[in-house]
Parts: sequence; structure tokens; C-alpha cells
Amino acid sequence: GARCTAAAAVTPAQQVINMLSEMKAKGAKMMQTEKLTYAKYEQWVDDTTKDLANQIKESETKIEELVAFATKADSDAAALGQEIAALSAEIDKLEGEKAAATEDRKDEHGEYLKMSQDYAESVDALERAIQVLSAQSYDRAQAESMLQKMAQTVPGMPRVLAAFLQQQEKGRSGGLLRGDGAPEVAAYEFQSGRVLDVLKGLLDKFRSELADTEQAEANAAHAFNLAELHLSNTIKADSSERDEKMVEKGKRAEASAKAKGELAETRADMAADQKLKAETQSTFEVKKSAFEENQKVRATELEAIDKAIEVLSSPEVQASYAKHLALDQLAAVAAAKGPAAAAGPAAASFLQTGRSARRVGTRRQASEFLQKRASALKSKALAELAAEVEANPFAKVIDMIETLLEKLKEEAASEADHKAWCDEELKNNKLKRNDLTAEADKLMAEVESISATIADLGAYIEKYAKEQADLAAAMAEATELRTAEKAENEATIKDAAAGADAVKRALVILKEFYDNQGSAALLQQHRQVPEMAAYRGMQDGRGGVIGMLEVIESDFTRLRTETEANEHTAAKEYSSFMKESEAAKKQKHEVEFQLRLDKDQEEFEKSRLEKDLASVQEELKHANAYFDELKPSCVQVHVSFEERVQARKEEIEALKEAYKILHAKSATDASF
Repeated sequence: GARCTAAAAVTPAQQVINMLSEMKAKGAKMMQTEKLTYAKYEQWVDDTTKDLANQIKESETKIEELVAFATKADSDAAALGQEIAALSAEIDKLEGEKAAATEDRKDEHGEYLKMSQDYAESVDALERAIQVLSAQSYDRAQAESMLQKMAQTVPGMPRVLAAFLQQQEKGRSGGLLRGDGAPEVAAYEFQSGRVLDVLKGLLDKFRSELADTEQAEANAAHAFNLAELHLSNTIKADSSERDEKMVEKGKRAEASAKAKGELAETRADMAADQKLKAETQSTFEVKKSAFEENQKVRATELEAIDKAIEVLSSPEVQASYAKHLALDQLAAVAAAKGPAAAAGPAAASFLQTGRSARRVGTRRQASEFLQKRASALKSKALAELAAEVEANPFAKVIDMIETLLEKLKEEAASEADHKAWCDEELKNNKLKRNDLTAEADKLMAEVESISATIADLGAYIEKYAKEQADLAAAMAEATELRTAEKAENEATIKDAAAGADAVKRALVILKEFYDNQGSAALLQQHRQVPEMAAYRGMQDGRGGVIGMLEVIESDFTRLRTETEANEHTAAKEYSSFMKESEAAKKQKHEVEFQLRLDKDQEEFEKSRLEKDLASVQEELKHANAYFDELKPSCVQVHVSFEERVQARKEEIEALKEAYKILHAKSATDASF
């Protein structure tokens, strides 16, 4: 078991060296024993003649078989070469179709992006125009003027204006206008309402066309993906088939070369056998002198063996074979987002006549009346007047009543004006606050919506940036691996070539020696070496050594062929990967760039909306402050306006009654 293990650990090249060493020792020994074989030589001549006849017949049969095999192998290799050329042409054609389809798809997508942007801007412009026209009624001329102004600043509005004017022209040609261009009086309603209808119709039309455009883009993208997948799969399958055929072609070519080599050797052997058969008889008489020649031959053989051992022991054979090959199996090669009030008081003049006593009584009567009414009405003014009537002269009392009547009438008028002013101011303030609040809510909603859109765009941008970085990393890694793999394959090919060359040189050395001896008949390993045979070297060991060397040479040749095929496949796959990755990276960069432009536009729009919101909120703040100013005089009152009007009316009636009392007394005094 230990012996077998040791033998398995020895490489074939080392085995050949060991065999040559053994042959060297054996040759030296044979030089000493050659004399002992001379006596058997005569019998050997007869046996040799018969054996040579059999070998010549076997060689003829083998030559026929080798010719047929080599012819078939060459035919197979030629057929495989044609198939490989056809597959290569088909792959080039498919890759050209794929590149052309990719370029066409890129142009289609670019056209879609332009059309989609145009439609989106037109839809946005229409929505803005509809919003502006909905806020106020415009006649046709005003509407057209407004649209023309918007066309100078709002993206997409020129297209909308053109479509609007086209619709208007159709309306004229349809009979909506008189011959002078003015609309019929009975049917003329072409103000903001009709303009809105036209714009809304255009909005529906553009939205529909935008949806159609997006659907067409989706369909085109889907069709392209299917075609690209089909082409990629076909290219991959054809490439795999071509690589397999290349390997098979190499094997068939190798088999043909090997068969041709064996054919040449067999022919040479047969010729040698034929020659030997004719010469054996004539050489019998000169065998005695051949002994000295044999000694020289043995020395030459030992020298040839030493040279072969030296060549096979060189690093180019030993290191290369140990690194790349084994006897039974080759090592696998790694592929690879102001109030006013006016009242005219009735002027009254009380004439103070009569007697003082009657006047006092009259004042008291008036004072008591006023006190009662003041108590009933809870009027401070009537109460104060009652006290003044009691204490003051008659004439002064009448003046006081007249003055107070005038004052109350003025206050009533003033309060009525103030009430009307308050009602108007409160109404206007409420409407303004409501409008501003609604506008602020709308702007806040738009800011929140656009903020969400910006966040989504940011996420997409980050996603595409990461995908580009991942692609760049994968491409760098693939390049690094490909560089290392290429270097390793080139080194392997070089080593295999050097090893094969060295083995071939060793084969030349050994074959030259044995061929020069002209004793092809002695190639049989199991033949009895005759006594005193003409020495042609150790022919019994020659077959094994040369066979092993040929196997090693075949191993090196196969290693080189398969490594070259693997290198071709790896280079093709790397080129395809880099081309597809570069195209994907470029497409993702273009998408990211467009997303960043969209994000910048959305951020600009958000900034504009935030400024509008701040302005509306500031107006709302001032409106609320003005409402707070109105509250003390217009809202926060303890007695209602109607109650105050009724109380003042009763106070005036009381004063008129007191005035009547005093005026009646004054008239009585005058009659006296």
C-alpha cells in the first residue's frame, strides 16, 4: 500500500526519468553480459525471420486503420470549423441586431420623454388657466389676453394657446360668428364660461393623449425587453455551442495529429521490418565484428539517455507539468428617486310767565314724572334730569329738557350709523378671513404634496445612484478578475507550449537514436533478445518510455488547446458583460439626471408656494387683528341694539311728556 501511494505521488515526467535511469543501469549491465548471448544467435535468426513476416502483415492492417481514422478526424475537424464560422457569423449578426434595437429603443424613449414632458406641461398650464378663469368672469378678449400673457411665462402654455385658437377658429367656421366676426346677439355667451368649456375640453384631450403616449411607451418597452431577451438568449446559446465545437475541433485535430504520427511511425517500422528481414541473413556472418560496434552503440545509448534525463529534469518540464497536469486528469481552469348722524330737533321755547308758586308746582310735577320714568326705564339721564328740574328755575328746566331731547336724538342717529358700519365691516372682515383661510389651507396642501413628491424623487435619485455605483464596482471587480484570469491563462499556455517543446526535443533525441539503429523489429517488449543480436539499444524499454513521453506531449497539447478555448470564452463573456453594464450604467445616469432636473423644478415650485403661503398667512394675521379691534365696539356689547333703540325711544317719549307738562303750564300762565 505504501509503495502504491508513493507511486501515485510521482508525476509522469518523474516516472519517465526513473525509467531512463533504470535503462541506463540496465545498459551498463548488458554490456557485460553481451558475450553470453552470442551462442544463441543462430537460432534467433530463424525466429526473427518468422516474427518479422508477422509484424509486416500486422503493420499493413494497422496502416489501413490509421489512414481511415486520420481521414475521418480531419473531416470532422473541417466540418466543425465550418460550423464554428457559421456560428460566429450568426453571433455577430445577432449582436448587430441587438445593438441596433438598443439604439432605436433609446431614440424612441428620448422621443417619449420629450412628448411626455410637453403633454405634462400642457396639462399643468391648462389646470392653471382653468383655475384663474374660474376665480373671475372674463369676456373672450380678456380671456385670450390672459392666455397670451401666460404663454410667455408658463411652460406648456404656448401649445395650449395654439390649440385654443384652433378651437376658436373652428367655432368661427362652424357658424358661431356673424359675417363681420361678431357673435350672434341671441347666442353670445362666449365669456369665461365658454372659454372654460373649451379649456376643459382641451384638458381632457391632452390628458387622453398623455395617457396614450404613456401606454405606447410601455408597450414599446415591453416589446423591446422581449426582443432583447430573445437575442441575448440566442447569442448565449450560440456562443456556448461554438465554444463546445471549438474544444471538440481541437480534440479531433489532436487525435488526427496523433494518428498521423503513429501512422508515420508504423510505416517506418514496417519498412524497417522489411529491410531487416532481407538483411538478417547477410548480417549473420558479420555478428562477430558487430560485438565491438555494439560496445560503441551501448556507450552512445547511455549518452543519449543522459541527455534525455537532463532535458526532462529541466524546470520548464518539471514545474510546468507539476503545476498544470496530472496523469489521469487535467486541473480545472477557473472560468469564469364714520358714522354720521343728523337729526333736526324741534325747537321749543317756553315763556316763563306766571307766578312763581305755580311754576314750582309744575316743576315738581314734571320732576316726579321724570323720576317715575327713570325708575321704570332705569335711565340715568332721566334721573339726573328729574333732579335738575326740581332744583332749577322754570325756564332753565325747559332748556334742559330741550337739550337732552336733542342729545338723545343725536345719539340714536349716531348709534344707528355705527351699527350699519359695524355690520359692513364685520361682514367684509369675515369674508376676507374665510377666503384667506381657504387659500392658506390650499397652499399648505400643495406644499405638503410637492414635499412628498420631492422626497420620492430624492429616493429614486439615491436608488439610481446606488445602482450606478454597484455597476461600477461590479465592472471594476470583473476587470480585476479578468486581468488575473487572462494572465493565468497566458502563463498556462506558455508553460504548456514550453513543456510540449521540451518533451518533443526529448522524443527527438531518443527516436533518432533508436531509428538510427534500424532495428524496428526489436520494438516488441515481450520478445526474447537473441544471442549475439546486433545491438540496437534497449528496444524493450523504448516503447514504454516513448509512449509515456507521447502521452505527456499530448497532455501539454490538450492543456494548451483547452486553455486557449477557455480564454476565448472568458474574453467574450467579459466583453459582453462590460458592454451591457456600460449601457445600463449610461441609461441609469440619464434617468438620474432627469430626476434631478425634476427635483430642482419641484423645489423651485415649493419655494414659490411657501412664499405665497407666508404672504397669505400675513394677510390673515392682519385680518384677525382687525377683527379683534372690531370686537369691543361691534361684537362685545351687553345690551342688544334693538333693546338700546327701544330704551332710548321711551326716554325721548318721557322727555316729550315732561315737556308737554311744563309747556302746558307755561301756556296757562301766558293766558293770565
